[in-house]
Amino acid sequence: MTKTVAFHTLGCKVNQYDSQAMLELLRAAGYRAVPFSADADVYVINTCTVTGTGDRKSMQTARRIRREHPDSALVLCGCLAQRKGEDLLRETGAALVLGTQHRARIAELLERALSSGTPLCAVDQLPPGTPYETLRVSTQEEHTRATMKIQEGCSNRCTYCIIPEVRGPIRSRTLEDIRMEAQALAEAGFRELVLTGIHLSSYGRDFTPRLELMDAIRCVHGIDGIGRIRLGSLEPTVATEAFAGAVAALPKVCPQFHLALQSGSDTVLHRMARRYNMDMYRTAVRNIRKAMPDAALTTDILTGFPGETEQEFRETCEAVRSIGFARIHVFPFSPREGTPAASMPGQLSREEKERRVRELIRIGAGTAAAYQNAWIGRESTVLLEERDSGGRWTGCTPEYLQVSVDADPTLSRGQLVSVRLDEIVPEGIRATLLSDEKQEDEIHE
Repeated sequence: MTKTVAFHTLGCKVNQYDSQAMLELLRAAGYRAVPFSADADVYVINTCTVTGTGDRKSMQTARRIRREHPDSALVLCGCLAQRKGEDLLRETGAALVLGTQHRARIAELLERALSSGTPLCAVDQLPPGTPYETLRVSTQEEHTRATMKIQEGCSNRCTYCIIPEVRGPIRSRTLEDIRMEAQALAEAGFRELVLTGIHLSSYGRDFTPRLELMDAIRCVHGIDGIGRIRLGSLEPTVATEAFAGAVAALPKVCPQFHLALQSGSDTVLHRMARRYNMDMYRTAVRNIRKAMPDAALTTDILTGFPGETEQEFRETCEAVRSIGFARIHVFPFSPREGTPAASMPGQLSREEKERRVRELIRIGAGTAAAYQNAWIGRESTVLLEERDSGGRWTGCTPEYLQVSVDADPTLSRGQLVSVRLDEIVPEGIRATLLSDEKQEDEIHE
């Protein structure tokens, strides 16, 4: 009888990519995928440890599976697994614990653990020189957009961040391997690729001769069938005038840039050991907007950092307002054991951190609404993805604005269509499909 496997992924897009790659390896070994809510022979949880919430959700899910499916095998992998290794094996009763390497061997290691009846911990240290682990995907749950991992690890050592410990040093995927997977995903019908990595801005720095992120972008841009390229999170230091101009010259690259901010206060950025200040960040914003005036800028903000004063918090609030982000993600500071920030003086209360999160979310909602309003009455293109409950097609503009258009029997999933953006609704923006003649003019510009 064919064994079944169910996956649950916490955390970032890199984890989502890794899960898909491991699922495909298990399928090749004879497993059949089932939903995580179903009965399965094997449950795989790809964990997160970026915040305390990631730890908690990972452990809660593992304990629930052991309680509800005591006869099933449990596999834990990902960042928390890398950090806790043998402890997780003891605490959860897992059959296999994988870290952030050896994922390409999941089928082999799982079979070894199950056949021997002995739980296995396959977690190794990640020293300098650790090779890039080649994983590949051929499909993903989304029908039109695929995430493609091109880089692993981070060497920045920000004072609050556990990622360098659990993901290891920077290492990059070869251009040839990127080209092969991008071609395969295009042939599978994906029109948009999201290039992602743990520290995407570091792509190519580990190669001799050294490569840059633009080399990977140009590599994917040359693939027939790919209509859009979207970039994952970037450090503001990468957004030089030359980079912004080079990206603007590539029509497939979406003008939506996630520039990590974390704080709008220079003094907090210094304590975080970030490698930029607000003058440098605003220069990056100006570079992008000079090359692409309508570009959407999104960001992450970490509030409640140790010692963050009310004045420093206000500086962050003002930065969000003045830059005018299209979207922000706000997180309260969560001390990670072993990082310098965990033992810094001036730890804020949970209540104060939550208050600051709420205020930043409110400000961010205002800047997002302003960005959306600026598009009303204008024309754009939408990649059709799904139909909503009312039968309307939904999708995104290049700037990642969520749009819905009237149902039309001539439309199909994965089609790029030209629309006029008419009004803001709770789900995003309602749009009108333009005429056939206008479609040809817009899409082939």
